[in-house]
Amino acid sequence: MMTRRESLRLMAGASLSTAFLPWTPIKSGNARDFHVCLSPQAILDDPDFPGMLRDAGISCIWLAGFFYGYWPWPIKTMRQARDQIQRAGLEARVVNVPLGHPGDSLGSKDGSFPLSPPSHWRLGTSLEGKNYSGTSLHPPATEENVAALKTIRESAWRDVFLDDDFRLARGPGQIGGCFCPEHRDRFLKQTGFPATSWPELLATIRDRRMSRLLREWVEFTCDELTGSFRRQQKALDGRLGIMVMYLGAEKAGIRLHDYRGVPFRVGELMFDDASFAPAKGKTDELFSALFHRRFVAPELAYSESTAYPSDRLSAVNLGAKLVISTFTDVRHTMFMSGVTPFPKAHWGTLAPLMKRQAGIHQKLAGHIPRGPFKHYWGEASRYSGDDRPFSLFLASGIPFEVTSQPAKDGWTFLSESDAAAAASGQLHSRGTQFLTRTSPSTAASIQTCEESLAALYAFKRRLDPGIPIVENDEPAVLAWYPSARAVLLWNPNAARKTYSVRCGRTRREVVLDGFDCALLGEIHPK
Repeated sequence: MMTRRESLRLMAGASLSTAFLPWTPIKSGNARDFHVCLSPQAILDDPDFPGMLRDAGISCIWLAGFFYGYWPWPIKTMRQARDQIQRAGLEARVVNVPLGHPGDSLGSKDGSFPLSPPSHWRLGTSLEGKNYSGTSLHPPATEENVAALKTIRESAWRDVFLDDDFRLARGPGQIGGCFCPEHRDRFLKQTGFPATSWPELLATIRDRRMSRLLREWVEFTCDELTGSFRRQQKALDGRLGIMVMYLGAEKAGIRLHDYRGVPFRVGELMFDDASFAPAKGKTDELFSALFHRRFVAPELAYSESTAYPSDRLSAVNLGAKLVISTFTDVRHTMFMSGVTPFPKAHWGTLAPLMKRQAGIHQKLAGHIPRGPFKHYWGEASRYSGDDRPFSLFLASGIPFEVTSQPAKDGWTFLSESDAAAAASGQLHSRGTQFLTRTSPSTAASIQTCEESLAALYAFKRRLDPGIPIVENDEPAVLAWYPSARAVLLWNPNAARKTYSVRCGRTRREVVLDGFDCALLGEIHPK
């Protein structure tokens, strides 16, 4: 793919000296805590449940509150559940579901549970002109959410999350917004575009063409969602957080910069065993969490450790998700499963894994991973892309780092949308080598690499970076923290694996059970 001389040039600045020295832990405080979302009924029906969760390591229970026009459990019932939670020594906070999903994503086993907003809430209109419920903003959605937050505030709650239906796209990869006549007319009036621009906009969105027209539509949609958030934030007069869907960004109405400084749940997607099992499932999830961490401080970052339906993600795989939060320095793990709790047996498996990850996280909190492979998710992906990241490099055993703009060195893996922006001159390398799955041009700054482990292993064998790498061809996530003098290695496979970790002339053989991870200082040679 490139010469040894080129690889050495791109690796300039990597340091060998601290790679295998003992790590430096943070000085004080707990880096990691664990929360769970439950319905008030789950608490009231089982008085021993909060104590069991406390003993497993849970410190806070978020109660289901206002759901897109309904109070499934009256505020009095929520207060009763809070009293029971507090008697067990836990905190109690609230999760609202403000707009509703376009379908059942709650995992409710009760057929009477409302799955769409009430009839006086207006439906959204898709790009194709079809109506749908949820993820659209028409009066009185914001007004009723504001009233609900005032009720919650009056009941002495000050911490509320808006669940991830607080977006204006029906799913990942979609360019969102409501395409009804009312939104059309308001958009044209605010932007000054002629009526003849509307068909052009629809065609531009279908083709995912970055243009001034598309940008104005995305910003218009973001203004609407941010405006609703600000009104709700004022009504609560406390800490209002936003849960962001997988790779959620501007095209979904979520202008990420608008949510700096508020609690922020990073987007995940793999909610059952089938989707989480492949290495690509895990790296896509890790990619999304790394991207969102660009916009939120670790102290305000929450995971979306979700199973849907509640019993479709095994406790072992839920435990594996805990490692992703350690890599990304997400300080608060939030377990979710709709309105149906996880099987209770899960907690016997999760409790020791939670404790183990908290211990590892304590040593790495505040430290930033560095490496030659660069994680970058650019404006084209955020505004018009299809949310198919080139993520598998994260399992290649090469250290990586996150960049908010193209780096000056290393290799940067691009989606097709960002690669097209680079080919057209809208995205410029500052020295990094762009890699993409399908070359959009013959530009020297863009090379192709198949997104497969075999291709990435072949690429790895060309490198001699002088920093820790996994030498053998096994899926592995390796993060190098020079400031902590630590290397964190994760086995994303279900089976036990033996890894050869090399740094210059030094090698260590590391044996890890399925889904286990370890700092090199904790590992003994086989």
